[in-house]
Amino acid sequence: MRYVTLMDLYNHRITQKYVNRSGMAHAISCAYHAFHLAKQSNVNPDLATKAAFLHDIGHYTWYRDGKWDYELYRTNDIHAIKGAERAHKLLIRLGEHPVAAKEIALAVLLHTDSYLPTGSLELTPLQRIVALADEQDEEPKGGHHYRVISDKRARRMLTQLDNLVNEALDPLPLQKDS
Repeated sequence: MRYVTLMDLYNHRITQKYVNRSGMAHAISCAYHAFHLAKQSNVNPDLATKAAFLHDIGHYTWYRDGKWDYELYRTNDIHAIKGAERAHKLLIRLGEHPVAAKEIALAVLLHTDSYLPTGSLELTPLQRIVALADEQDEEPKGGHHYRVISDKRARRMLTQLDNLVNEALDPLPLQKDS
């Protein structure tokens, strides 16, 4: 059972503010990548698509002298930490199951290791999928954050993805009568 859909997330003002800041087209693309990876890996596609959609919700805009500074961002950003907090709070407010909200928030937290000290973590399959989905959509110097998508197209794509997730979670799809 899904408590919160991608469209529920998309329609919330917090998502509009922070996911738009980091790139709505990128977030939607990552959610699609995560869906396909989850199906291949037998991971819950509902959790994977939500985590991938929200993975950059913690981004801050790093500017120097009025211009985006990619190096300043790369050196100082901890968006995954802020993002995990924002994602968890948003999901709980929207009525997501607390266990699912925590799993999604942890996947957001661990989608990148750019802020962690050198070492290795053992990621869960969900966390690995979200990191891979993000990597699959990356462009040099953060270009993936600047792609644009119209509201109409975003809504259409997320509705379609919600339908795919519902179908994937439905154990007995309806059979057409002959």
